[in-house]
Amino acid sequence: MHLSGPFAPNLNSEGGQNLVEKAARRLAKLVNIKPTVRITLDKQLPIAAGIGGGSSDAAAALRVLTSLWCLKINSNDLQALALSLGADVPMCLHGRTCFAGGIGELLDAAPALPKCGLVLANPGVSVSTPNVFRARSGAYSRPARFTEVPKDVGALAELLAARRNDLEDPAKALVPVIDDVLHALSGLPGCRFARMSGSGATCFALFEDEGEAGVAAEILRAQHSDWWIAPSRLIQPA
Repeated sequence: MHLSGPFAPNLNSEGGQNLVEKAARRLAKLVNIKPTVRITLDKQLPIAAGIGGGSSDAAAALRVLTSLWCLKINSNDLQALALSLGADVPMCLHGRTCFAGGIGELLDAAPALPKCGLVLANPGVSVSTPNVFRARSGAYSRPARFTEVPKDVGALAELLAARRNDLEDPAKALVPVIDDVLHALSGLPGCRFARMSGSGATCFALFEDEGEAGVAAEILRAQHSDWWIAPSRLIQPA
């Protein structure tokens, strides 16, 4: 396995500890073959950042190797393997907007989300998900799924504003700079909504379109040159 990209030095590929390598070895074991393959992982996303970078890498490896090795695998077995790699891997393997239940393995279709731009920002701090869960207290929010299709970014922002990320407060208690990231994103021209992603420390902001998000990302880079900042977009149905 070969690692490249700006965040490659932060990954541990020794002894099969990297999630991609784990995915390859476990998939080969499941179908009883020798895992003969050369993988290059170009790591462009920060590590332990709350955006499912490692999980999406593992899911991509499962998809690619299933095709490369011409495997015929029951979808339930593949989902179970994905879950063994991490709670977010089944959703990443699913690859479409969905609602998740359980610890992430119970997936249901969700309404299509509108086209809109995103800006992702991480202050360069890794956050341990187990530590965030240990730091929180009280009851979790009740499930608040929606059936209506948000027609635009404004409607999506309203839906999200009526809900919360239960991990945001404990994450900010552990890593106060997350509050600075949210404040900076909220102050960008055109920002419709800002919130922490997952267990942090990455936060995201919604914009009308990719062009607006790109301009906002450049402004934020000028203000915080030491942060990881990336414009993006919401995925659309295939």
